[in-house]
Amino acid sequence: MAELRQRLMILYQYTSDLASRVGAWSIYDGAGAKEHGSGDAEQPPYASALAAMRDGWRVIQMPQPFPALPGTEYHTSHLKFQVVLERLVEIE
Repeated sequence: MAELRQRLMILYQYTSDLASRVGAWSIYDGAGAKEHGSGDAEQPPYASALAAMRDGWRVIQMPQPFPALPGTEYHTSHLKFQVVLERLVEIE
């Protein structure tokens, strides 16, 4: 019987909407099938979290929408619209 391992994908989107465009991403493969690193691809693995869900990824954390503090609406900061997705994969 094959064992299951977790693969995580973190998508940083432009808004809190799951259909929003992806601006950055990270992938962590607990199965060890492929090593991923920063900047290892020109395009995100999916256009949106919703597209990843339609391909079988499960959302385990959604971004919290919250208003900007008065006076900080146009300041750059961390990427706050992070969606964490997982997929269980078999290893031999």
